[in-house]
Amino acid sequence: MKNTLAIACLCTLVVSSRALAQGVPGEPDISKARVRLGRLYLNPTIMLTNLGWDTNVFNTPDQLEPQKDFTMTVTPRSDLWLRMGRSWLTGYIKEDLVWYQTFGSERSANTSAGVGVLVPLNRLRFNVGASYLSTRERPGYEIDARSQRGELGYDGGVEIRARPKTFVGIRGARKTTGYDSDATFEGVSLSEALDRTLTSGAVTVRQQVTPLTAITFDFGRAQDRFEFSPLRDSDSTSAAVGVKFDTFAILKGSASIGYRDFEPVLAGLPAYQGLIATADLAYVAFGTTRIGVQAVRDVEYSFEITQPYYLLTGFSGSLTRRISRPLDVVGRVSFQKLDYRDRVGVIVAAPDRVDHVRTYGGGFGYHFGKDVRIGLNVDRQKRYSPVLDRHYHGFTFGTSVTYGL
Repeated sequence: MKNTLAIACLCTLVVSSRALAQGVPGEPDISKARVRLGRLYLNPTIMLTNLGWDTNVFNTPDQLEPQKDFTMTVTPRSDLWLRMGRSWLTGYIKEDLVWYQTFGSERSANTSAGVGVLVPLNRLRFNVGASYLSTRERPGYEIDARSQRGELGYDGGVEIRARPKTFVGIRGARKTTGYDSDATFEGVSLSEALDRTLTSGAVTVRQQVTPLTAITFDFGRAQDRFEFSPLRDSDSTSAAVGVKFDTFAILKGSASIGYRDFEPVLAGLPAYQGLIATADLAYVAFGTTRIGVQAVRDVEYSFEITQPYYLLTGFSGSLTRRISRPLDVVGRVSFQKLDYRDRVGVIVAAPDRVDHVRTYGGGFGYHFGKDVRIGLNVDRQKRYSPVLDRHYHGFTFGTSVTYGL
């Protein structure tokens, strides 16, 4: 971890002029690279976030007197691109250094990294990649404990041009998730409940409507296999249609909607057949307004043995408005719904349980030149649940400093 942090900080401290290279559709966007060393492009960034107060460090229920603390997070990161003939080697490395003044148990150093190779040929295009994560951040909206876990993933794909604007391909991925043996939440061992391996594959069709816009069709299969909790094992079949906007378009990102047939391997747990969706889009208007939208609807696993999974339906949005050359204002909102599925034939504390998580926030920032932003932020989160000890609220407010974005 120390080597990882040293590399990230070294990249962040390099001072160089912004690279002027611009990419082309279908290739990595290197226009943000600040450092160029021959064919190697680097984009080092550093952020100071959450320099302020967290009024509910442990997401404690309202009736149990939530505890507050002064907190700070420093995040150095560097993205890299290396041109190798017609191919690209891409990668990133990121470190989150989380500090709490009073509660030392909540301090952590979270590392994530990834590497990939993209080979675009005349009629054939293939890519392979790997990712690594070691973190104590909360894994989602359900588990409030900051427990150590690791993830290791591999993926790859091949795509062939079948017609001038039509591409057909296959892709595969494998990801292993593991918690520390002493990680627990509400008396449940997270390792025994959630250690698993996901193996997936899909057939894909991409229709390139314009140089910057594509429509995609995916048909895939996935298997989740749990190391210590085979009662959660499942097989899934899914089909989805989506749209992708290249990084050089005004509207950037992707969105998809489809159908999933989620089938538990063992009897006693209801299946799910229904709608799934995902979206991560950003739109920039007139160079002064940025609108970001994220959405999800899919199956997520729970640590609860009597309610082993839930259907997550969520929406997040943000609006950033540049009101003058140096000053901007930001508004944020998030709505999440956790719809639990009960295991058949067992006693469930809260049958047909549905939890809701709401987050509202905003702030403003002041820009010093092109690369430095100082911001003031306030966010309020509240969770509603029929389980009383999962009902809580809290505020975070403080200062952020960003260099290199």
